[in-house]
Amino acid sequence: MSFDVNASAYDSFMGRYSVLLAPQLADLAGVAPGQRALDVGAGTGALTTELVTRLGASSVAAADPSTPFVGSMRHRFPEVDVHEAPAEALPFPDDTFDVTIAQLVVQFMSDPIAGVTEMARVTRPGGVVAACVWDHGGGHGPLSPFWNAVRDLDPSAAGEAASVGVSEGDLTTVFSTAGLRDVEESALSVAVEHPTFEEWWGPYTLGVGPAGAYVAGLSDDDRAKLREHCREVFPPAPFVLTAQAWAARGLA
Repeated sequence: MSFDVNASAYDSFMGRYSVLLAPQLADLAGVAPGQRALDVGAGTGALTTELVTRLGASSVAAADPSTPFVGSMRHRFPEVDVHEAPAEALPFPDDTFDVTIAQLVVQFMSDPIAGVTEMARVTRPGGVVAACVWDHGGGHGPLSPFWNAVRDLDPSAAGEAASVGVSEGDLTTVFSTAGLRDVEESALSVAVEHPTFEEWWGPYTLGVGPAGAYVAGLSDDDRAKLREHCREVFPPAPFVLTAQAWAARGLA
């Protein structure tokens, strides 16, 4: 698995879904003018863009462990305080932010409880910590149709359904264990129209995340077989993929 890819590759792969998720997650976190906010695992900036729109660049900070993503973020948001750092070691003092958010990140943290505990540490007492993760466990994530097709051909494929946070209740457990109070969990939903099959398939060949790593590891013949199997089992284009994410918020 790798996120050591250029920002445009990630944007074409996951950005088409995450940009629609960001306003909903910001609403859940109660982001409002006058606050200072941190985007943890900011990636290429889907959530950062929403935070900047609501709060202004000088009131937003971001952190991500990927060097290419951080470089892109610094170029894209020169007035945002962007750091190269994992969630488990945030380079900010205690009680710095009013709201700290991680969009589509918890499942990739090396230690989710440590990561969310760090998010709580840098959030002022009574401030909001929020996160969301695609519902891979319930089979309703944007990548679920891909992994279903993969397992038709390769039943041993691990997929992403076993990651922390991807099933109902996971985030509540992580947040509560990390010491957050008044934890609430809900579901967010997005719908994306794919105009052609190739527009949907192409980003899977860019090596982004577990799905991209799986495709990159196939032989040319097996990759072609998977592509054609996906074409067979998907509806004719244009088609709409509706995806669900589990989201949680709690108080520091």
